[in-house]
Amino acid sequence: MTDKNRKNSLPPCHGIIPARYQSTRFPGKPLADILGRPMIWHVFERARQCTALSSVVLATDDDRIRSAAQQWDIPVVMTRTDHPSGTDRVLEVAETLELTADSVIVNIQGDEPALEPAMLTELVRPFGNPDIQVTTLARKINAAEADNPDLVKVVFAADRRALYFSRSPIPFQRNPTTADFYGHIGIYALRMPTLKKFVTLDQSRLEVTERLEQLRLIENNVPIHIVETEHQSIGVDRPEDIETVTRILLEKKEKSGSLMVDKDLDDHYD
Repeated sequence: MTDKNRKNSLPPCHGIIPARYQSTRFPGKPLADILGRPMIWHVFERARQCTALSSVVLATDDDRIRSAAQQWDIPVVMTRTDHPSGTDRVLEVAETLELTADSVIVNIQGDEPALEPAMLTELVRPFGNPDIQVTTLARKINAAEADNPDLVKVVFAADRRALYFSRSPIPFQRNPTTADFYGHIGIYALRMPTLKKFVTLDQSRLEVTERLEQLRLIENNVPIHIVETEHQSIGVDRPEDIETVTRILLEKKEKSGSLMVDKDLDDHYD
């Protein structure tokens, strides 16, 4: 194998979808009905179309979610109930499945039913570079979107290293005509050793302030590589978001002829 091919080849990549029943704004969200199927079905079906992922499983601590997953033939792993975050739940499943130390673990949010499979391919592609430890996605947004505290913003350096994430509009628009805003899409990929390191770290000051766990990595000097995407994925935060997501899925269905999108980026091994 040439040095170029060795650098560009991907390690094994595995998708894990953490899903919890309790939610302050939307209890039972993973089981919300969207076009006759629970939301977790849509997330799983779209994730498993990514050809870069060797496997995709659901992680939950709730019997109602486990039962629904089994009903819809979704691979599911039960976890402990005392995890402080979805990332801790993801690590437990990765260890339960005995995923290898060289694996890349993709933490797929269970409230992204309109996820484009190609986004996951974009997310894991940088791991052909052995220096990359963590990746996440961002897309350009407008100033009105940047004002929404539910949409997390990110600023990053010229080498794509994340500098900060915030619920506030960043950067500050001293000159509104020159400001670019990037909205964060909360899907992460981490190398197994970095995932293990993350859960050993204490909650950080800025993480607690913003309620954004990715800031724990930044405050502990673990670089996060930002992948810019043109795809848009709408997360479900509140019951009223179901109507928006349903409309998007119906539009995708009209274009593709099914509830799933078959197109993916198949050249990631080239």
